[in-house]
Amino acid sequence: MIPRELLATARMPGNTGELRCYRHDGDFAIWIGGTELMSSPVHGSEEQMAELAFERLGPRPGSQVLVGGLGMGFTLARTLALVDATAVVEVAELVPAVVEWNRELIGHCAGHPLRDERVRLFVGDVRERITGKGAYDVVLLDVDNGPEGLSRRANDAIYDDRSLVALRASLRAGGVLAVWSSADDPRFAGRLRRANFDVETHHVRARRTKGPRRTIWIAARE
Repeated sequence: MIPRELLATARMPGNTGELRCYRHDGDFAIWIGGTELMSSPVHGSEEQMAELAFERLGPRPGSQVLVGGLGMGFTLARTLALVDATAVVEVAELVPAVVEWNRELIGHCAGHPLRDERVRLFVGDVRERITGKGAYDVVLLDVDNGPEGLSRRANDAIYDDRSLVALRASLRAGGVLAVWSSADDPRFAGRLRRANFDVETHHVRARRTKGPRRTIWIAARE
């Protein structure tokens, strides 16, 4: 049996839990406590979040995009594949160590998206980028496990009524907010509608064709 190798650890800001990066039989994973947050073989739903958002947006050259949560880089990589050469894709990652791991340990899994010249990296809370100034065509949020935070309770505030209003104001006309979640939450869809979004709820599989069901909300500013 091939043992699991611990590569690195890091503390979550504002949380006593420890993030751990593992390698096992050629695959990589990030855990907190006894929960696997993400892994290199399982990223289909993250890619589908980007695909659904840009399908709803339609053609828009030079798109300005905000990706909340770098993770293992799969959402960012798929976003870069869907936008044109003049787009700007900003990615916000709260944990400095996760950025370091993408550069030194796991970046190859998603094709090293941080090396793309269209990427602008912000190390900090994604809420600091939600200014309400109509700056973005697309905002993709893959922060924690969705509207109910797992790794950091402060993450819940990203999805509250006040933040959703600010997110809508941060989109240009016709812009799209996409939110990834490990579980369904009809109450969250209701909060999106109260913030005057046109909402679609999609259920997809973690590995595209198999695996646990994930939920993606596509919320458009009409």
